[in-house]
Amino acid sequence: MGKISKILISNRGEIAVRVIRTCKEMGIKTVAVYSDVDRYCNHVKMADEAYCLGSAELSQSYLNIEKIIAVAKNCGADAIHPGYGFLSENSSFSRATEEGGMVFIGPSPHSIDVMGDKLAAKKAVADFDIPMVPGIDHAIEDLDEAKKIAESLGFPILIKASAGGGGKGMRVVHEPNEFEEQLGRAISEAKSAFGNGNVFLEKFITNPRHIEFQIFGDKHGNYLHLFERECSIQRRHQKVIEEAPSSVLTEELRDKMGKAAIKVAKACSYHGAGTVEFMLDGNMNFYFLEMNTRLQVEHPVTELITGKDLVKLQIQIAEGQKMPFEQKDLKILGHSIELRVYAEDPANHFLPDSGILDSYDIPKGNGIRVDDGFSQGQEISINYDPLISKLISFGEDRKEAIEKILRAISEYNIQGVETTLAFGSFVFKNQKFIEGDFDTNFVEKHYYPDLKEKKSMDGEEKMAISIFSAWYHEQQQISSRYSGTGASPSSWKKRFRS
Repeated sequence: MGKISKILISNRGEIAVRVIRTCKEMGIKTVAVYSDVDRYCNHVKMADEAYCLGSAELSQSYLNIEKIIAVAKNCGADAIHPGYGFLSENSSFSRATEEGGMVFIGPSPHSIDVMGDKLAAKKAVADFDIPMVPGIDHAIEDLDEAKKIAESLGFPILIKASAGGGGKGMRVVHEPNEFEEQLGRAISEAKSAFGNGNVFLEKFITNPRHIEFQIFGDKHGNYLHLFERECSIQRRHQKVIEEAPSSVLTEELRDKMGKAAIKVAKACSYHGAGTVEFMLDGNMNFYFLEMNTRLQVEHPVTELITGKDLVKLQIQIAEGQKMPFEQKDLKILGHSIELRVYAEDPANHFLPDSGILDSYDIPKGNGIRVDDGFSQGQEISINYDPLISKLISFGEDRKEAIEKILRAISEYNIQGVETTLAFGSFVFKNQKFIEGDFDTNFVEKHYYPDLKEKKSMDGEEKMAISIFSAWYHEQQQISSRYSGTGASPSSWKKRFRS
């Protein structure tokens, strides 16, 4: 494959904008696709060409392989970038792109198939001496057998969907009498989300940290990693805050985990950008979880600590180029933190919100980056993921990165929808986060209890105000009754206000 001249981005929002920007810098023409509700979105305005796929329904737009391939052929695109989500980890889409004579900017269909199924991934890496969470390597087919396996592993256990991700088809079971019900729910959710009801069992690791490594492979057999990202601040098993590097990895552990990540990539002859995810327990033992065969939402923190444009590197590898640097050339240059700014209400269990961005002003200044796909007056639609933007800070060290992102949150103005900005402020001011002493249960351990306490205080304040109002009304009557007599009402009002 020679130089790519025109890329169709089969995505929307901030990631489509992100890819378009790198393409412009590389002198590559861009093609946007959109649904009818996204007609006025930024990625449509920024691309050199834009084509409507159909209605907001995903099957008629961003998940319609036939339509996307047809548009790519008709406009003369020689490559497709899938972004993340949607069809990015769909081997049929990768295959259809190649069969249409275009380059898929991502791994081969084979790699997607192997790593897209957690059971297949376990089998693929079995011979590479990579630590695995205790569990089974086949889908559950018999309830009685499953119960026996669960008992042998010891509760708590984790039921996991073989396909997909994002916490769907995943259930933690603490007691044997909960097992059958939770198994049924996991299978049902997996079928609904992925069209595949296969689930398997693993020992549930309590209080883990979620650490992932950014890897790259080229088509010439070269591999490297661009260090790790800490992704332990999550809600509903989905990340909301990420940072690089992790505050707990030693150089020795980083080297071990990085080499293990590269082994995973080699296990499926990987090329392009990928992320190998690990779980880290309280004793600093790490276990392979899965591999995401695409660019991650949180890739900017890696870009900032390495000085590398990962989208550019994706395109270069897709063109058949060798990676322009080696592992020894990479160094961690500072610290970066990302907050996913979702249209969600954190105080209401992160319930998604939608509406018009009545006000939208982004923070700026040294060490701040905002990746977004919206402008003031545009709508956050109920049809898609509620991610508005990614707020990223960069500092010489972790302390400075935290200070910068807190400053940026205070300057970020979004009106019209609820957002995760206040949640981010809570996290970055929390002493446990500042000390690096947290795990994937941070929200349950710290945020929800704090909310409960505040709601309780709000209730107490309302009661106090009600009591004070009644008292004040009474005092007003007393004052008027004793007006001109020199008598003085109680001094409680003064004390209450102080």
